[in-house]
Amino acid sequence: MINHSTPLAKRPFYLRLNKLDFILLFFLACVCFVLYERAAMGVQYQWEWEKAIQLVFTPRANGDLPYFFQGVIATLRLSLWGIFVALILGFLLGFARYFSWPFFRVIATLYVQLIRNVPPLVFVFIFYFFIANQLIPALGLTSLLREHPGEINGLQSLLFGPVRLWENLLSGVLCVGLLSAAYVSETVRSGLENIPKGQWEAAKSLGLSPRVRFIKVILPQVITVIAPILAGQTISLVKDSSIVSLISIQELTFVGSEMANSSGLVFEIWLLVGAVYFILCTGLSLLFRSMEKTSHKHNLK
Repeated sequence: MINHSTPLAKRPFYLRLNKLDFILLFFLACVCFVLYERAAMGVQYQWEWEKAIQLVFTPRANGDLPYFFQGVIATLRLSLWGIFVALILGFLLGFARYFSWPFFRVIATLYVQLIRNVPPLVFVFIFYFFIANQLIPALGLTSLLREHPGEINGLQSLLFGPVRLWENLLSGVLCVGLLSAAYVSETVRSGLENIPKGQWEAAKSLGLSPRVRFIKVILPQVITVIAPILAGQTISLVKDSSIVSLISIQELTFVGSEMANSSGLVFEIWLLVGAVYFILCTGLSLLFRSMEKTSHKHNLK
């Protein structure tokens, strides 16, 4: 029996749906059904799901993981490293834009405005073809990325993938990381601006040093405020990682495109690719929601 006195947030998911939600879900199901029928009848498309599933799970000729799952792992690796770069650089840019450091503020502002006002596709092409080729030699990474003998241990393989793709991985990570860092910095800056000045003054009145005031008092409050927005940005980064497929980085979208073109199973493969992205993003959403609830409980204590 349903207890209507139970708070809405604590009810099971299906009990939180109202009539409008059910109408929208029914409408969405009808649209999906019509599209499926049109593809099968109007377009005369023959669905071959069994063949597509078999192709997805077929190992490579050399015994490696199936190509599709290599793309999934590459997307996960690219997303995780991209998130790391975006958070580190985004926080630094956010601090630079908030605090009174004129030189760093100007640089951070120019960077954010550049990223936010240039289409991501244009930025990816400019970065890869004009910057990455010059950046790797300038950083002294040529011998590591292009002349590596290929002997790595299990941990290196897990974190960075095959040696022959290290240069691609670095380019992809920097692309998605630099793109997302601009938006993370704006989130951090707005979070800092929303902290009442009384918090700064109260921490100062306790005799704490500026560094301790910021790390122990201000920063935890900022992270609590911006955590939901950062979670959304992280999920967007996972989806946006597909854009680097345009520069031949072998992540999920690139792999899906090659498999669909070579097999002719266009709809099946792309639907499977979309399903993987949906699962990844939904899993991240549930993870962040759980972390947010845990954080709220801890703050209440």
